[in-house]
Amino acid sequence: MSSSRSTGRAKTRSSHRCSECGWETAKWVGRCGECQTWGSVAEAGAAPAARTQAGPVTAPAVPIGQVPIEDSRARTSGVPELDRVLGGGLVPGAAVLLAGEPGVGKSTLLLEVAAQTARSGLRTLYVSGEESASQVRLRADRTRGVHHDLFLAAETDLGAVLTHIHEVRPELLVIDSVQTIGAPDVDGVPGGVTQVREVAAALVRVAKTQNIATVMVGHVTKDGSIAGPRVLEHLVDVVLQFEGERDSRLRMVRAVKNRFGPVDEVGCFDLSGSGIVAVTDPTGLFVARHHQPVAGTCVSVVLEGRRPILAEVQALVTPSAAERPRRTTSGLDSSRAAMIVAVLQQRCRINLHSQDVFASTVGGVRIQEPAADLATAIAIASAWKSREVPTDVVAIGEIGLAGELRRVRDTPQRIAEAARLGFGAAIVPLEQGGRPGAVRTVDGLEVVGVPDLDAALRVLDLGRGDVVPLFGPGNPGPHLPPGLDVG
Repeated sequence: MSSSRSTGRAKTRSSHRCSECGWETAKWVGRCGECQTWGSVAEAGAAPAARTQAGPVTAPAVPIGQVPIEDSRARTSGVPELDRVLGGGLVPGAAVLLAGEPGVGKSTLLLEVAAQTARSGLRTLYVSGEESASQVRLRADRTRGVHHDLFLAAETDLGAVLTHIHEVRPELLVIDSVQTIGAPDVDGVPGGVTQVREVAAALVRVAKTQNIATVMVGHVTKDGSIAGPRVLEHLVDVVLQFEGERDSRLRMVRAVKNRFGPVDEVGCFDLSGSGIVAVTDPTGLFVARHHQPVAGTCVSVVLEGRRPILAEVQALVTPSAAERPRRTTSGLDSSRAAMIVAVLQQRCRINLHSQDVFASTVGGVRIQEPAADLATAIAIASAWKSREVPTDVVAIGEIGLAGELRRVRDTPQRIAEAARLGFGAAIVPLEQGGRPGAVRTVDGLEVVGVPDLDAALRVLDLGRGDVVPLFGPGNPGPHLPPGLDVG
């Protein structure tokens, strides 16, 4: 009889889970089938029984037109640059994940957001799992972030955090960081895949049910991706990346995922010892101020998200003592720079075979898009010929291997930004059906369309042709605006 009972009882089978990505399998394997990591699969306990019974609902389903939206309108975080990235501000009940490298300024930014929210009359709870309360208070004193509506707790236990939320009843909750919070009734150590998933799910559930805007700090791995299971990014509404070079004060926040706004916006911040300050017009950070024109420099207009930013490219060309000349870049893509050098040599007859070429951006900005190709080529040609480029000229365009210039997206927006900042002329790829070298005026800025790189260099008297340059020494040209410095 006991034998029949044992055969009729459902067998409990243990599951195995990857500690890196959370992938589960019924049997143990040496290599994860999801992330391909060796030795990361371990037994995770019995698999839960399937639940097929109908359960209670939190609220009855209603027509979508009758769902109220007044309580879910975005409100400002107190930091305009962050509002720009979020799409207007923090939405009540939204879960935001902010990730970035150690020391980039995540805690400083969120303490500033918490302080500004408290100053607006909204109760805020800042939970620190990495620092003690006194350490956070010292930073708040330094950044002038102390306010009576800003509550502070140093906890690493999920139950204690939920108790603080119940007692304080905040309208903004900051968790720094989600990897330091642990749930004692869940397998694993704080920061592990299972713990991070359960803690994040509990915090998101509280945010949705109590309509609390929640911002969680997330750690990143050595390759820059967010640590923990991929499901963490699916649980939250917004994923923000906080970026910045260690030797630069400039910090950028960009949205990777945003259910309430665009994902192509970027916010700029200046991080210093006194705190973090929003930079509403970062152009001055990426353009050097030269008292006199300098050979080997050219300004372009690049897009960071939807924001046009003027960035200066500097180049230096020197005779090489080595058998293989050096091609060194900083802030530019090295492969694109090597391609531009090859095009200059082959299509424009500029001999760089025995020259070391160094190209760099100003202010630590990293240029990824090809719109700065033309400015890079002009800077290199200017350094090679030791002839200055007019300081009021910008160059925008992508270079092809045949030497042709290709138009880039949002060119009118880039030209408008250059005109707003007082530039007098722009060299851009020729429009379809346009006449090469023709000059048109846009917002007071002279725009010259050229078909290829060789023509662009001749316009600035940097090429190897006998064509009279449009912008150059001795011939300012009839279309140059008054005061344009031609060196």
